Amino acid sequence: MIKAEWFFWLVGGLFLAMAAQMLADRTNPRRVGTAAFWGLLGAGFVYSTWVVDKTAPAEPLGAAVLVMVCLAGFGLTGRGTARTATPEQREASARRHGSRLFVPALTIPVVALICAVGVKKLHVGGEPVLQKGSETVLGLGIGSVVALAVGMVMLRERRPSTPLHAGRSMLESMGWAMLLPQLLATLGAIFSVAGVGEQVRRITTTVLPDGSAFLGVVAYCCGMFLFTVVMGNAFAAFPVLTAAVGWPVLVEQHHGNAPAVLAVGMLAGFCGTLVTPMAANYNFVPAALLELKDPYGPIKAQMPTAFILLGCNIAIMSVFAV
Repeated sequence: MIKAEWFFWLVGGLFLAMAAQMLADRTNPRRVGTAAFWGLLGAGFVYSTWVVDKTAPAEPLGAAVLVMVCLAGFGLTGRGTARTATPEQREASARRHGSRLFVPALTIPVVALICAVGVKKLHVGGEPVLQKGSETVLGLGIGSVVALAVGMVMLRERRPSTPLHAGRSMLESMGWAMLLPQLLATLGAIFSVAGVGEQVRRITTTVLPDGSAFLGVVAYCCGMFLFTVVMGNAFAAFPVLTAAVGWPVLVEQHHGNAPAVLAVGMLAGFCGTLVTPMAANYNFVPAALLELKDPYGPIKAQMPTAFILLGCNIAIMSVFAV
């Protein structure tokens, strides 16, 4: 049986290999901090296996996260010069291959779908080929490996170090912002366990007039919007606002359609994602990868759409869900 842990070990191994490249890259003045940041992340992917099995304490993982936060927060990470193709070589390759360059990228979802739908039904010796419950994750991992092989064959690249250097270059371009969604989602879970949602519920039920479903919808959607702006992640805001307003007010008190209420509430949170710098992976990373002069350019362009969609979500929930 192919286990999900094998995929996580592969990801951790890639991070560790890239960290070694970063440490050896003398073009990066902050190569030690950069290598330490991504090396700790790679080690965490491997060490977490024993934490899940309860054969190792979880505290070292927490300490590693704090060290990574300090490395990123104090500006101790940077970017070097990866040994990849020159811009001229990439342009020539793009002209030569044209739309076929999308083939490796499209290979990933195709293989993931095949694994999630077809391979999950296969058994060998009474055991499933893919670990039960992890078919999609394993499909993503297998698809990535297959896509790498397809890309190397299509581009006639024989050196495995080349895609590793290219991946490291993109990793350094995205930087710490790539991990922000995971950290913020964890923060949302902490808020939920700490009872923040219950306190918000008490305040909301005190302020909202009895029997006003529309004001409840406005409070839920705008609350999802604002909490997402603060936390940078709609998944982090969702448990807090749903426990505070979505479920007790709209579903239980006003007998709203629960799936519709919660789905539209999440969409309202996504509107907040469009306008917040806290959602760095969505708003700052594209600006860095495209080398935009204004790092806030994506937010400025998305802001009108965000408010229009927020109004649409409020209307949809009021008419069809409550």
